[in-house]
Amino acid sequence: MAFWLDLMFGNAIGLLSMIVIFSTIGIASYLMWMFYTKSADPEN
Repeated sequence: MAFWLDLMFGNAIGLLSMIVIFSTIGIASYLMWMFYTKSADPEN
């Protein structure tokens, strides 16, 4: 845990890489959610 805290708050490069990683996870989960909702059967 101390390693991750040092990466996030120790220097700017670690913070930026954490921002990139979490935003990539967010974008990928949004795209998977959109694919799931578009490929679902219509309700009516």
